[in-house]
Amino acid sequence: MARILIACEFSGIVRDAFLAHGHDAISCDLLPSEQPGSHYQGDVRDILWQDWDMLLAFPPCTYLCNSGARWWAQRQQEQAEALDFVRLLLNASIPCIALENPEGRISTAIRKPNQLIHPWEYGEEEEKKTCLWLKGLPLLQPTRLMAKREQRIWRMGQSKRRSRERSRTFPGIARAMAEQWK
Repeated sequence: MARILIACEFSGIVRDAFLAHGHDAISCDLLPSEQPGSHYQGDVRDILWQDWDMLLAFPPCTYLCNSGARWWAQRQQEQAEALDFVRLLLNASIPCIALENPEGRISTAIRKPNQLIHPWEYGEEEEKKTCLWLKGLPLLQPTRLMAKREQRIWRMGQSKRRSRERSRTFPGIARAMAEQWK
């Protein structure tokens, strides 16, 4: 049974997928978990040093993703801090690491992703290109290709919950991670 830290996850979707496959998984976020379960509410840096077998990290993309590129010039300090946080996660002393984020600044400031995935490759009727930076893990293999592909995420109107809703991992991707990364 692997000890898995799910960093920057408030939804519990990835954590619960790994728990369902018999792993010892804990989510961590500054926000409380939406689902009851093993969750550390606080800064991941508080527990990153513990003995983990795997780290799955979903750092905030606010200052990193291409959709916000028009504001990068005014947010250089925030972007530098976000990139430092990504480096900390990618360089953690954990044998297996997956870091997820949309296309953006990580690819040019740190390194290109190992893989680009879409929810429609994992049984979800949604189009949302997502990058994975991997260490000690194989590429994630598609599980169920969907012909119907919506762009619900990109069409979301402005709201207080928009960033939260856009940041959720799709259940099909979470299941594939839990099934393939042991």
